[in-house]
Order: sequence, then structure tokens, then C-alpha cells
Amino acid sequence: MSRRTKNRGRSAGGKAGSHAGGKSDRRVAAKAATTTPPAPAATTTSTASEPLTRIRAIDAMRGAAICLMIVYHAAFDLNWFHIIDADFNHDRFWLGFRDLIVSSFLLLVGVSLVLAYRARISPRRFWRRIALVGACALLVTVGSYVTFPKTFITFGILHCIVVSSILGWPLVRFPRVALIVGIVVIVAGAAIGVPLFDLPWLNWVGLMTYRPATEDYVPLLPWFGVVLVGIGVGWWVLERRKQALQRISRASPKWLTWLGRHSLLVYMIHQPIMVGVLRVFHG
Repeated sequence: MSRRTKNRGRSAGGKAGSHAGGKSDRRVAAKAATTTPPAPAATTTSTASEPLTRIRAIDAMRGAAICLMIVYHAAFDLNWFHIIDADFNHDRFWLGFRDLIVSSFLLLVGVSLVLAYRARISPRRFWRRIALVGACALLVTVGSYVTFPKTFITFGILHCIVVSSILGWPLVRFPRVALIVGIVVIVAGAAIGVPLFDLPWLNWVGLMTYRPATEDYVPLLPWFGVVLVGIGVGWWVLERRKQALQRISRASPKWLTWLGRHSLLVYMIHQPIMVGVLRVFHG
């Protein structure tokens, strides 16, 4: 039973006691009410013990995306060490696999923005998270420059998450608008190419006529649109599919939800670990 339910029970008990026992019981009930700490405002989740910003089902979905990402990067590393032969730039399978992973992450970014809004997180907490992801994005750029100086990452998945979160936050209150704008952004980013955006300092926007030579490229158009669609989907799921979330939460293994809760940490360390292992055993 939640703390709020207990408080209601105490309040109801106080009222009953006041009818049965007179003023003395009312004083006892009033004293109990003043000494009982208030329940948190955000308690409606997939389970009674979870804070509103955390839902195990969402963490599990993010954990599944992390697993797919690790598989993709493992294959990339094996190809880099010439253990397998794969074409990640032209093979439709690998291109589609990558798009599935990126779409999953960014869709869940939109859902997470909805959770944060419903939990009424403070601006300080929001910007602290943005700063953390931004710092990790900078580390990825620096690390990729050391490893791949000719094709280092200038605007990858983390960079896109930072900018999309900032741009998408004002639209969280308007899920239908976010959904419509998101679809337009996706279509425009996929269908339109403008030579102006081929300039290196504009390639983060998208709308390029070719894919730049970089190890990870996730421009705002079309990918910001996926975040906006995630906002619309997030409101729909949280308001109309709570039972489905509860079932997924109960069925999700702990290790999977752990991956989802620590996705940024796993993202930052998994590649150095896998590359290190390959260097040790393969040279």
C-alpha cells in the first residue's frame, strides 16, 4: 500500500474516531496528521514503488536497445580488426539495423521527456542531465578523433540527444503538435537535400545531399522528428496502456532494466572494453 493510501486511511480513521470518541479522538487524529510526512506527488507508475521518472518497462526497452547496439558495435569492431567482412556503409542489412537502433533510442528519449515533465523535474535537474550527456558527447568526439582522425564523430547519437532534448522540451505539453511536427521533420529530413547544408559546419542540421565521412552521423533532420514522435507516443502509452506497461515491467529481467537505467554508462564504456579485448586476443 502506498504512503498516500495510508495517509487517506489515517484521515478516514480520524473521522470515524471523531464520531465515535468525541473531541479527544479528534485531537489524537489531528496530532497524527501533523506528524505524518506528506507522500510524494509523483507516484503513478507501473509499480507502486517506482518513482514517476522511472518505469521498469521503459528501462527494459532501453536496455534492449543497448543490447542491439552492443551487437552492432561488436560486428563493427570485428570488421575493423579484419576478423569478419562487412560493409556498414552500403549493406542494407547493417544500414537498417543501425536505423532500428537509433530510432529506438530517440523514440525513448521522447518518452523520457514526457516522464520528466509528468514528474515536474526542476530546471536544475533537467540542465544537469543535459550537461552530463553533452560532456559525454564531447568525450566521444575527442576519442573518435584519436582513433579515426579522418572520420571522427562531429554529430552522433549523443549530440543529437542533447539538442533534440532542448528543442523538444517546450513541446512536451503539446503531444499532438509534437507528433505532427515530428512526422513532418522525418519526411523532410529523408526526402530533401539542399547543397547549402553540405557545408561542414552545417552538416549537423541534416538535409545534406550525401552522407559525410564520419563514424556516427545522427543529424537533427530527420532524427529530431523521431524524438517528437516519441513525445506523442509517450503520452498515449502512459495514459492508455498502463496495464501493458505493468505486464512488461513484471516480465522484464533485472539485468535488462539495469542496462536501461545505466544506458549512458554502458554506452561510454562498452566500446573501449570490446576493443581492448580484441587487441589483447587478436593483436
